[in-house]
Amino acid sequence: MTLRAMYPPPQPAAATPAKAEEERLEHLRAYQILDTPTEEAFDGLARLGAFICNTPISMVNLIDAERVFTKAQVGVPGVQNLPREDVFCHHALFNRDILEVEDATLDPLFSHTPLVANAPNIRYYVGAPLMSPEGYPLGTMCALDTKPHRLNEAQRDALRTLAREVVSHLELRRARLQLEQEKAKLEGLLRMANSAADSLYSAGRSEIFVKQDHKLIRLDTAEISYLEALGDYVNIHTAGERYTVYTTMKDMLTRLPARDFVRVHRKYIVRISSIVAIDGDSLIVDGGRASSVPIGNSYKADLMSRLNLV
Repeated sequence: MTLRAMYPPPQPAAATPAKAEEERLEHLRAYQILDTPTEEAFDGLARLGAFICNTPISMVNLIDAERVFTKAQVGVPGVQNLPREDVFCHHALFNRDILEVEDATLDPLFSHTPLVANAPNIRYYVGAPLMSPEGYPLGTMCALDTKPHRLNEAQRDALRTLAREVVSHLELRRARLQLEQEKAKLEGLLRMANSAADSLYSAGRSEIFVKQDHKLIRLDTAEISYLEALGDYVNIHTAGERYTVYTTMKDMLTRLPARDFVRVHRKYIVRISSIVAIDGDSLIVDGGRASSVPIGNSYKADLMSRLNLV
């Protein structure tokens, strides 16, 4: 006998019930299906379940940690959340095949439960587990009646098929959500890339063209001393000229080199190298002649951070 036969390698320990339930719940919540509105695709499957089983009640149930969320139903309008320990599905969840209770009043496991002992006085239950492709039980496709009942083998087989169809719809729904989320991420990245490209382009430009008297005049941004908002217009002050254009301060900020200009007031943008002095809440800019420009309180911190202070 070989040593390997005498001392077989240790087998991985099976997950504890608590760990297995934690993994199951994590898998269920990845579908993003809990607490969602009704959807026709699932409502149709619930109607089909009632038809197959010939029962007045049919439900697509998803089992959370302490409750059962009803995604779709026939025959019990308004039911959406029930305590997990009060329902048959809690016991059907870990069945690898159909759980059928022909008369709940005769079953000691269910005869005392609220749904059996009180209204709606359920007598019959049949449920097929909703097994994910990875083998996690998510909930049940079930049917109920207020009188004893029993499925034939063809009905049981059809119910199994219906449960697999519910899971297929869950998978399709999850794939669609993931695609939508990836699309949103991609669109966000494209917006960021375009914004960064625009900023780099703006930062690298050293001239703008302004329209004056039906012609475009090229203006070197190094010649600009400051800009002043005036209603729907902006005055661009240089050493020897003033140009008035129909635009906004926000638009002008995107067209000027960001490294050279700073907004100091809701009505003023100045070229940093044109600042001669700062005196309290105003600064002096050199535009051929010294001009005083106010500093807005909300802009002061940004201005000071842009200056090379000693």
